[in-house]
Amino acid sequence: MTIVGNRAGQAAFRAALSGPSMHHAWLIAGPEGIGKAGFARTAAIRMLSESAGARGFEGDFDVPPGDRTRGLIEAGSHPDFRLLRRLPKDVDKPDQDLARSITIAQVRGLQPMFATAPSMAAARVVVIDAIDDLERAGANALLKNLEEPPSGTIFLLISHAPGRLLPTIRSRCRLLRFETLNDDDVAAAIRSARPEASDGEIAALVRAGGGSPGRGLRFAGLDIAGLDGAIDAIAADGDPDNARRVKLAKALGGKAAQPRYEAFLDRAPTIIARLARTRTGGALAQALDAHSRARDLSGAAIGLSLDAQATVFEMAGIVAGLHASGTAR
Repeated sequence: MTIVGNRAGQAAFRAALSGPSMHHAWLIAGPEGIGKAGFARTAAIRMLSESAGARGFEGDFDVPPGDRTRGLIEAGSHPDFRLLRRLPKDVDKPDQDLARSITIAQVRGLQPMFATAPSMAAARVVVIDAIDDLERAGANALLKNLEEPPSGTIFLLISHAPGRLLPTIRSRCRLLRFETLNDDDVAAAIRSARPEASDGEIAALVRAGGGSPGRGLRFAGLDIAGLDGAIDAIAADGDPDNARRVKLAKALGGKAAQPRYEAFLDRAPTIIARLARTRTGGALAQALDAHSRARDLSGAAIGLSLDAQATVFEMAGIVAGLHASGTAR
């Protein structure tokens, strides 16, 4: 239940919660993977517990495991809590592909709850993770609830890109901005999620996360340090005999290597961008061009089902080109 990082944001929300009146809609905005959804869920538990009369908690948001409200929310059976998010395309495969959006039907499904008073206390909470995923019709349906909020209802809307939301939704929310975390906080969050990980793996995941524990954890168990090292080595010497590119393509081209292949597609443009920041003039322009080509290739590879070995070889060739441009600056 401990929330890592963004202490200023936590304090601002806690102050509002302790004040005489609580704004009915909060837009919790910031980069993906920094703990916004975890905060929203934890804050909802604390709000509903306090609304039900529970007291004596330690910290701003901690609620002990034995608390009744926490147990009901974790079991998915609290009558005054709703979580809207993308649903699995196949209900029999909940861990597989998700629907492209949160639908209007899901928003309309809130209306029976809004037609009655809260069941267990004076408050109820609706979390939408993420409102960026809400289809346009659903956003318009939600707007009616934000304009005329049901009594006692608090909306916690998570957004990775608030600028893309309807201005009418943004204008009805109080903004709570979350920022990327420092390395110590990222390391703490990753270690909490993967206590079995070695210090070396934690360090590699922190680097790959770039301030986002969620992003770092996507690469857990994939030897991200080895992948990054291979990319850096190709960028450093240009791989003149293609040996490193061929080896990497063979290692990532098989079906069993799909997770590492996808990680490679993600990391290569990121590493190119990092190297670009060290360059100036013509070398910078070439690095930026390489980054654009790498990003385009990465985006097309999965969607178009490009051959994995050929894609890795091509991507590594883009990386190798950084050596020539770097020596020419």
